[in-house]
Amino acid sequence: MALENCLQLSTVCTTRVGAAAQCYHPFSSMGKFVVPICNGLKKSSLKFSSSSSSFPHSSKSQKSRFICKAREALDEVQVVNDSSWSSLVIASENPVLVEFWAPWCGPCRMIAPVIDELAKEYAGKISCFKLNTDESPNTATQYGIRSIPTVLFFKNGEKKESVIGAVPKSTLSATIEKYVDL
Repeated sequence: MALENCLQLSTVCTTRVGAAAQCYHPFSSMGKFVVPICNGLKKSSLKFSSSSSSFPHSSKSQKSRFICKAREALDEVQVVNDSSWSSLVIASENPVLVEFWAPWCGPCRMIAPVIDELAKEYAGKISCFKLNTDESPNTATQYGIRSIPTVLFFKNGEKKESVIGAVPKSTLSATIEKYVDL
């Protein structure tokens, strides 16, 4: 999934004072653009977009470039459920944070933006998931979740710690720091 969002190709744009922007795709003259294929990367999922920028007071050129957007693909809190639990949480090579929540839970809505921020701050170091206890009661029961929100921390497939309630970001950050390999 992350590899599918990794490549972005920019268009080359040149502007001169008093002239219109001239833009072209750097590979437009090529009949074929070859991208190395890795496990999980599908050619059909690659998207190349072009955008033109105008620099009215400058004669600078924007060069073509590749931008890895994998961090943006990984910094989201993903949904996990009973059927995907083993493959996403237990088998994860990274430490995992899982928020147990429900849509009707007010404190869960309060802590959701904090979990989103942590996912961005620790992107690549931890995996962040949320499990809806109404839709996936088996996993919640298996881990003894009696109150929501509850945040569980896993490392190497083992539950390491739990934090119950809508706690401050600093509390969750301190707990994450215990399990992140520096």
